[in-house]
Amino acid sequence: MQVLEEMNMKEVFANIKLSKAVKGLSEHNPVMTQRFGADPYALVYDGRVYLYMTGDKPMYDADGKLLENTYSNINTICVVSSEDLVNWTDHGTVYAASETGAANWGANSWAPAAAYKNIDGKDKFFLYFANNGNGIAVLSADSPVGPFTDPINGPLISRQTPNCAEVTWLFDPAVLMDDDGSAYLYVGGGVPSLEMAANPGTARVVKLGDDMISLACDPQPIENVPFLFEDSGINKMGGKYFYSYCSNFSMMPEDEEKEGYLQGEIVTLVSDSPMGPFKRYKPVLRNPEHFFGLGGNNHHCMFEFKGNWYITYHARILEEAMGMNGGYRSTNIDVLEIENGGPSVSKGTRNGVAQLSHLNPYDEVKAVTMANSAGIDTVQYGEEAERCGSGDMIVTGMSDGSWIGVSGADFGNEEPFEICLKVGGNGSGAIRVSLDRPDGEVLAYVPVEAQDNEVADVFVSLDKTPSGVHDVFFTFAGEGYELHSWRFVK
Repeated sequence: MQVLEEMNMKEVFANIKLSKAVKGLSEHNPVMTQRFGADPYALVYDGRVYLYMTGDKPMYDADGKLLENTYSNINTICVVSSEDLVNWTDHGTVYAASETGAANWGANSWAPAAAYKNIDGKDKFFLYFANNGNGIAVLSADSPVGPFTDPINGPLISRQTPNCAEVTWLFDPAVLMDDDGSAYLYVGGGVPSLEMAANPGTARVVKLGDDMISLACDPQPIENVPFLFEDSGINKMGGKYFYSYCSNFSMMPEDEEKEGYLQGEIVTLVSDSPMGPFKRYKPVLRNPEHFFGLGGNNHHCMFEFKGNWYITYHARILEEAMGMNGGYRSTNIDVLEIENGGPSVSKGTRNGVAQLSHLNPYDEVKAVTMANSAGIDTVQYGEEAERCGSGDMIVTGMSDGSWIGVSGADFGNEEPFEICLKVGGNGSGAIRVSLDRPDGEVLAYVPVEAQDNEVADVFVSLDKTPSGVHDVFFTFAGEGYELHSWRFVK
């Protein structure tokens, strides 16, 4: 497609069909649709929430038939972040395990947990994950998106660690940063035998060293965790410590009635100490099957952000929308109900949470910051991101009718007169910029002619002057080019 005049661009877009999104324009769940991402863990840092997710990868047989997710091919960790819980910036996938990963001694990277700590005057970031069911790795970085490296070149916790050899599943870490600067790691899960289903005894807690990459003591059993299955969680609220987990699938109806929760549900215990003893508290979130029709394992993280509490968890609504059925998970966020100073029964929804703040369209916005999209891909950009997996990302894979969109951009009472798109790659086409819908009121048509992978700013005058708060959409025609960022000029 050659560079087109505006009239020709109008005709082009009038004749293309919009790509179909996997979620509605008013739906905020799942938070990421360009890739699968499971077992979410939230880190709040510098006014943003960073989500770290197991990098589920669809598996196929030799004939191209989708296989059930066995998690055996997972060695990356997806990272996204947001300041408003609706528009999410894609930071790529950390190459965490396997021969090409930071922890090249490990095979897999499951169920990440993240924390940061100021050490010697500098914030350091730590990413803990499970090498399948046999131990915990730790990576460190100077940024929440990496590049991450392995500071100890081996497992932080393994089956050789005291009190850990007998843990059925030595996985699913959670980390607590306490008010006094001390840190604690919670791991474990599994049911050794049916006779032990009511009290499996497979949860462990350990105090971390001041460096966050060593153990200050031997891991200790967390006593009396009823019907534990997996998925450690830990939060401090009002001076109390809330340990949370997923109940196992060996519960009988009489067990569910007695305990007050169902199998595969997120439940909590409470203590006055980070290492226990803990006592029963409340259920928090039923299995995703209860809300969305498709079930499976249940994995969560509770977090506080801008004065409110939220729960992030995975479900299978993305794969269902894609016509798949293999147990591949995507991440949601919903409001965490709080009663009497502690977590209470919450709901999973497709609408998700309300946008917490408006996006500034006059700042340079990374193209991989999206509330929704259809028919596009995102890839690493730059030597460091390509080498490590996470870092700068760009939008690629455009074709006629594909699009991206952001929610709640506040133009205020200013009068923007043009838009600047930073494009690259080696292809041509056009981009339609519109308000409120991919096929909404058109602000501009932007011609694209990208050559030799050079990156350039393209300035185009606006046909209309937006004001107030609007969603903004970018619809693509043509192929071969890339979108790096955009901003309105006033």
